[in-house]
Amino acid sequence: MTVLIFLSSLVGAIVLGVPIAFSLLLCGMALMLHLGLFDPQIMAQNLMNGADSFSLLAIPFFILAGEVMNAGGISRRIVALPMKLLGHTTGGLGYVAIIAAVLMASLSGSAAADTAALAMVLLPMMKQARYEEGRSAGLIAAGGIIAPIIPPSIPFIIFGVASGVSISQLFLAGIAPGLVMGVALASVWWFQARSGDIATLPRADRTEVWQSLREGAWALMLPVIIVGGFRSGIFTPTEAGVVAAVYALFVALFIYRDLNIRALYDVLFQAAETTAIVMLLVAASAVSAWLITIAELPQMVADMMQPFIDNPRLLMLMMMVFIMIVGMVMDLTPTVLILVPVLMPLVEEAGIHPVYFGVMFILNCSIGLITPPVGNVLNVIAGVSQLPFEKCVRGVLPYLAVMLLILLLFVLFPSLILTPLRWML
Repeated sequence: MTVLIFLSSLVGAIVLGVPIAFSLLLCGMALMLHLGLFDPQIMAQNLMNGADSFSLLAIPFFILAGEVMNAGGISRRIVALPMKLLGHTTGGLGYVAIIAAVLMASLSGSAAADTAALAMVLLPMMKQARYEEGRSAGLIAAGGIIAPIIPPSIPFIIFGVASGVSISQLFLAGIAPGLVMGVALASVWWFQARSGDIATLPRADRTEVWQSLREGAWALMLPVIIVGGFRSGIFTPTEAGVVAAVYALFVALFIYRDLNIRALYDVLFQAAETTAIVMLLVAASAVSAWLITIAELPQMVADMMQPFIDNPRLLMLMMMVFIMIVGMVMDLTPTVLILVPVLMPLVEEAGIHPVYFGVMFILNCSIGLITPPVGNVLNVIAGVSQLPFEKCVRGVLPYLAVMLLILLLFVLFPSLILTPLRWML
């Protein structure tokens, strides 16, 4: 009965169009009434405690860094360097999109922001070079979901706060899977680029390549500083967010000078608005998470999956299918906030490595961003490219298929994630 009330109140509110944060609060109220614990003070206290976390301070700073990079010309310069190196090859703009997606993933950690930035720069050029529009849009959308996997990753921060898993280890564990995703996309694109009449860009000379490298060096130093900083222990992931924001502001204002004080106001406003949405979600989820624990929902889920406890791989596969179904209709952040408190006790009981589970959870949710019927990143690419949603779906299907194969591969062979993590630790 408790599970039914939890699901019906949450899903019912979402279906009625209630924003996710308020749906979580309504779900919490329904559980409190069912358990006979309704008390506005408890709700308010958990709401405040949900946002009162030092680790969550990283979120506004990484969001600000991403907004500054898009408005300050940093993203454009990141695209320019691989374009000079690969633009003259067959299907070169596709490889440029993949390399740029990996590089930008190491700067912002936001799938929607990276997808929009890449689409605005590359889609007009790909159209002019006679690339098939749906296929190009699908590639850029699939490249955009690398952002939540390669550090700095906002979803990893949220997962770490919700589960108590080390955010630094999550960051380091995401590097290898993110690179594997990039290689897989390049392999699919190589097969697709062999067919069709595709124009190529003129080969850039050494002077142009050197100029792009010199202009992009400041931007490319940011992931080195961030990853190197928390890998060496100079600063924590939270402090890395401050470093990223300050560095991006310095480069955009004083090195590239594409961002002025007047435009900075709009950047700060947009970053504050996005931060407010994310933080309200996190705070509201704390109410539901507390009540989920009080109602012993994790124990109920554990009892249902008890037959699989002795087989961690089969259990992992079952959880991945469950997360995938939820991720197809719900955005990444609320999926993390709702399911992590339910599944983590089961993960611990089965002896599954929590960092491995965290990477798999976020990878699964990221794939959901390009999976119909919702697919938030698909909606972003459809809006920017002004293509029908159905055409974007058809274009992304080959890349969606290879991402699902990667997910299955990581389920069968956890060492593909854990071994690189041990090397870096």
